[in-house]
Amino acid sequence: MSLKTLDNSLELLNYFSKETPSWGVRELAKEMGISHSIVYRTLASFEKYGFLEQDPKTKRYELGLRFLEFGQMVKEKMRLSEHVYPIMKRLAGKVEESIFLTWLDKSDGVTVEIAESTHRIKYEVSLGTRTPLYVGASCKVIMAYLSKEKQLEITREGMKAFTKNTILDEEILLSDLDEIKKKGWCYSVGEFSDAVFGLGVPLFNSQNEIIASLTISGPEYRVEEMDFEVALTHLLQEAKEIQGYLNHFSSHYK
Repeated sequence: MSLKTLDNSLELLNYFSKETPSWGVRELAKEMGISHSIVYRTLASFEKYGFLEQDPKTKRYELGLRFLEFGQMVKEKMRLSEHVYPIMKRLAGKVEESIFLTWLDKSDGVTVEIAESTHRIKYEVSLGTRTPLYVGASCKVIMAYLSKEKQLEITREGMKAFTKNTILDEEILLSDLDEIKKKGWCYSVGEFSDAVFGLGVPLFNSQNEIIASLTISGPEYRVEEMDFEVALTHLLQEAKEIQGYLNHFSSHYK
């Protein structure tokens, strides 16, 4: 296999997302701008090894269980459930909202652990959800600690509006990121999902490089019922404990 073939194959996988979880051969070939025969062979190879599955009725392809196995392997290596989830659950009990651990992956934040609120009405996101770094507290608090060059790279790749509150002006966004970094936390409302608030703080590796964030999130209408300063204090306290584990983890798995 040539490097170009490998690049095309891996690029193909990136088209499978929460917004477009399944693709037909010709549809994907048109989207990628390459021959449908090449796309078919690539999809068939991924299906052979369990990375993709084809619906027998629609003939469309979607991600296979092999990715779930790999994801579980990574999660077990990090031992998030054993060390981090109990802290997140404790924080969820204190603030009575859902807690999210978001991991930096290139220009996105990926939800890798969730401790849900006990409220019947709550903000729900699936594990593995991928979100651009320029939107929402959990991601913007990560982006704020990236280099200015990386921030500009992200903004100039193109930004899209998820809600009417999504910041699309580069100058305003960069100013917002500077302010977030000065404060050490980020608060947002309705930037990624309407009527949802987020309060996030950064998490670093042992080299003090940004790698993740810890975020309280829930329906906007409950913010008035929440003591913001107390919630932020709890968030910072529990993030400090998680930070201790991440320092240990990252020093052993560089």
